[in-house]
Amino acid sequence: MEDIKKAILGVLTLAITTGGGLLIKSLFDDTKDSTPKIEKIEKTEKISQPNVIINIPQQEVKTDTIVKKVYVKPKPKLSETEKRKKKIDW
Repeated sequence: MEDIKKAILGVLTLAITTGGGLLIKSLFDDTKDSTPKIEKIEKTEKISQPNVIINIPQQEVKTDTIVKKVYVKPKPKLSETEKRKKKIDW
């Protein structure tokens, strides 16, 4: 019997808390008053949009040339010993 009393008390507490929350929300909720009314317009008018012409002046194209000097070292001359080593094929 004691469990039933606790269950009923819990349900009543939940109901009171929920009701209080809804009451507070309805008091501080201003969106209901500020919603605009939308009326349906039956006549439709075709509005032609104006043609927009944008003139962009042609820009000059500048090309930059980069000159880079690359110095190549000359190949060292082979000594007599190195020449003989290349000629010998093992």
